[in-house]
Amino acid sequence: MSGVGPLEPGEGTHAGDVDTDGVPGVRRGPLARLPDRHRRAVLTAATAAALLAGGGYVYATRPHKPPAPAPPYPSQVVDITYLHTEATPRGAPAGSFSFEVALRVQSGPPVTVTRMAQPYAGLSLTSEPAVPFRTAAGSIRKITITMHVTDCAKAPENAGLPFLDVTLRNTHAIEAHSYIPGPRYAHDLSQALQVACSNRSG
Repeated sequence: MSGVGPLEPGEGTHAGDVDTDGVPGVRRGPLARLPDRHRRAVLTAATAAALLAGGGYVYATRPHKPPAPAPPYPSQVVDITYLHTEATPRGAPAGSFSFEVALRVQSGPPVTVTRMAQPYAGLSLTSEPAVPFRTAAGSIRKITITMHVTDCAKAPENAGLPFLDVTLRNTHAIEAHSYIPGPRYAHDLSQALQVACSNRSG
């Protein structure tokens, strides 16, 4: 007796592995059960997520540029040099005398001088240009310093190592610094003080 019995699953297939078209032996994944438009949306989102993840990894692992070095402290790049005596400005009080110094900024951002002073109680000081004034890197600014004797009793008879007190500011810091312009400045200052006080009456 011959006949046709039920279909047996082939090798490597299982009963029930039937696609939507009734073709046996084809396993369908979860995306296959979605309509085409939904499947495309899911695949697009997955691709975008993979690209974002890859881009984030590349960004996180890229070589970083080292930070720019901080600007120098202003006192590290400024020097003040004594030049010579100078004619006393017109209209200065009696007992005044003047000097010229050169301020040089070697490098870094511009430096502003916000204050100039000297240490003796019997003297006052003004400058031209008047503070505050700014000097750029690589520049030399000539400054006329005029001192006026306010009290000879408190002024030194012999200025041994006189200095100038200068407050400097740049983008990194504000510093109060003392400069010793040198032995010629000490000599000329001592002579000017002797002349000024010997000419004072009372």
